[in-house]
Amino acid sequence: MRKLTQLVLLTAALLATPAFAEMKVAVLNYQMALLESDAAKRYAVDAEKKFGPQLSKLKTLESDAKRIQDRMVKDGEKMQTAERERLELEFKQKARDFQFQSKELNEAKAIADREMLKKLKPNLDKAVEEVIKKGNFDLVLERGAVIDVKPQFDITRQVIERMNQLR
Repeated sequence: MRKLTQLVLLTAALLATPAFAEMKVAVLNYQMALLESDAAKRYAVDAEKKFGPQLSKLKTLESDAKRIQDRMVKDGEKMQTAERERLELEFKQKARDFQFQSKELNEAKAIADREMLKKLKPNLDKAVEEVIKKGNFDLVLERGAVIDVKPQFDITRQVIERMNQLR
């Protein structure tokens, strides 16, 4: 019985080999195609302008809190109780402000990112479809599912170029 199973598997593998040899296979890094497109790069610049002031405020809050903490560590023993308590309260307030503003910024950025993705995805899908049709590929695999691939089988650049042409 075991030899029969092995014979059947060997026969199936031999019969399937010509079918795979004729298949045209490609690999696509979907995320890279999206992020490397001109539209995504423009979005990144716009997002930097839009969220830059909030990010600057966060950095200022962080450096202020660090400065207070350093002062408390360095001079805490020498300070009067009232001064130390005032600095501790100020530090806690800066930390709360930092957490709150950081959360707000992350949420706003996530919403903006989702909106950008919603706008770009149809063009990306169309570009992928057109490159697949043009190349007459039978099978396209996500790059993350492949261990190694020769550059001639990677269609990511073609998809990026096609996406940039779509506008």
